[in-house]
Amino acid sequence: MNGRPSSTAARGPRRPSGAVRDDEPSRVRRLRASHSYGAVLALVVATLLFALVAPAERWASSALVLVQAVTLACAMWTSGLARARSGGNLVLFGLSLVAAFTNLRPGGSVAAGAALLFAGLLTVAIVAVIARGVIDQGEVNRDSVRGAVAIYVLLGLLFLFVYGALAALASAPLFAQATDGSPSVRAYFSFVTLATLGYGDYTPAGTLGRTAAVIEALSGQLYLVTVVALLVSRLHKR
Repeated sequence: MNGRPSSTAARGPRRPSGAVRDDEPSRVRRLRASHSYGAVLALVVATLLFALVAPAERWASSALVLVQAVTLACAMWTSGLARARSGGNLVLFGLSLVAAFTNLRPGGSVAAGAALLFAGLLTVAIVAVIARGVIDQGEVNRDSVRGAVAIYVLLGLLFLFVYGALAALASAPLFAQATDGSPSVRAYFSFVTLATLGYGDYTPAGTLGRTAAVIEALSGQLYLVTVVALLVSRLHKR
């Protein structure tokens, strides 16, 4: 009534939580605004490559936990769900550091199994975040296909962590070849199973391992013939 603008009007409209800041570089703003999953896919592929050559050392499993935490933070940032320095990301990195350093303690197969299960939970979260970002776009484009491909690779990584946890926590060997396999061997087995190649050089020995292998093979095939095939076909029609 006195003609003076209110403090709210002077500050301008309140920015929604998680929105892109005006002072961010234009390239970064476009990245988040367009849900571009190029960086996320690159991190996922890098994780796969590391898993394929990782030695049978505790630090390798700890490194995979930390990389999955970074990938989840990048996916949430790209999807606009959280800022790079948000409190949720700080908690995420804190928990990941605890899991990674606990896994480095000598002995303690339970700690090793728990760290791998935690990495599996991070992988499930990454899949959920990417899926939400792809759906939020409301159209089929190159980035939605990138997101779909990243999810497919993440499925293989998820079962890699499941097999690793089974190897750490079970008393019997994971494979019928009387070995638990190294992380690289388990990564090889996981993606051979996901693609249903069936080389037969490694086969799961126990009921849990066989059940996980069946679920992975079915998930991989159903995902390819439904989600990825649908996205690619619609992309070509645009």
